[in-house]
Amino acid sequence: MTEVMSVPALDTAIASRYEVACYEVEQGLVTQDRLKERSKLLQGEILLETRSHTSWGGAVTAQMYIPLKRSEVWQQLTDYPRWVQFFPDLVQSEVIDRLEGRKRLRQVARKAFFLLTAQVEIYLKVLETVQTTWQQIQFQMEKGNFHDFAANLHLQDFGSGTLLTYTVQATPTLPIPSQFIQQAMRLDLPANMQKMRQVLCGC
Repeated sequence: MTEVMSVPALDTAIASRYEVACYEVEQGLVTQDRLKERSKLLQGEILLETRSHTSWGGAVTAQMYIPLKRSEVWQQLTDYPRWVQFFPDLVQSEVIDRLEGRKRLRQVARKAFFLLTAQVEIYLKVLETVQTTWQQIQFQMEKGNFHDFAANLHLQDFGSGTLLTYTVQATPTLPIPSQFIQQAMRLDLPANMQKMRQVLCGC
């Protein structure tokens, strides 16, 4: 029996976006806003939506278009040691265990704040799901320098390439107001996503 790692808030956000988009296409109800979003994505823009998550945390959903087949993107993204190339602040990423289709990762990141440099370490449970029309990777914290951390990376066919939707929610151990966390996400994540796309495409 396959164990499912549940991250309800992340799953609901992604599922609702996908189901609404499919319904609109089927019913011929694609709005101008949806068409504009699609056009922006195909032109290379990163679409970002931030929201609060606990008093000291933040959550964000980012979407980008990758001009590669979904299978090619999946093969690269599941090579977890390679994630240090995708995210400049990530200095270590290693698979430390493999059990019944689930993996465990250890990641270390280093981030500069003004004159200080902070280092965080996190151990993650990883669940990979492959379906006919989509694939996803769920990350859930086992232990680390966060009160809570969860992320979901979702892939689906889009045009002649792949739509990547990355959703993350986290609460740091330091009592930083939610609005500052969201601001940091808005500033850092688009650049990180662009770097990921460059590496995936071999640019």
